[in-house]
Amino acid sequence: MTPGSSGAGQVAPRTRPDHDVADLALAPAGQARIEWADAQMPVLRQIRERFARERPLDGVRVAACLHVTAETANLARTLQAGGGSVALCSANPLSTQDDVAAALAVDHGVEVRAVRGEDLDAYVEHVGALLEGAPQITIDDGADLLVTAAGRPWPP
Repeated sequence: MTPGSSGAGQVAPRTRPDHDVADLALAPAGQARIEWADAQMPVLRQIRERFARERPLDGVRVAACLHVTAETANLARTLQAGGGSVALCSANPLSTQDDVAAALAVDHGVEVRAVRGEDLDAYVEHVGALLEGAPQITIDDGADLLVTAAGRPWPP
């Protein structure tokens, strides 16, 4: 059985809040940043529009451990448009854009766990929280999510 699952393909109810961000009041500034980045990403926008029509990820749980930036926010929006349920944590706490993390939680319903400058304990907790959702797809630019999912001790 995978973390967060209760067997037979069912996912156990979460016991944690669905976000851990610096300040939800930053969401309007983050939304403006997301919209600006979206205007610079026409190919991803076209994919999002196609995903919205075709819904190739309907019912799929996606966990992503990536830099939490406006660009990543648009990737998360695209996965959601395709029907995916998206959970995101920061792969690098020093690159986290707190306003974007807030906007993802408030305006887009993304389960986001990212705080600029978070310490190692918070980071490890955030990675573990994503795995509790028993993701079917993982996206990870530093392998911490994958190593943890494989049951290897981390951090070393």
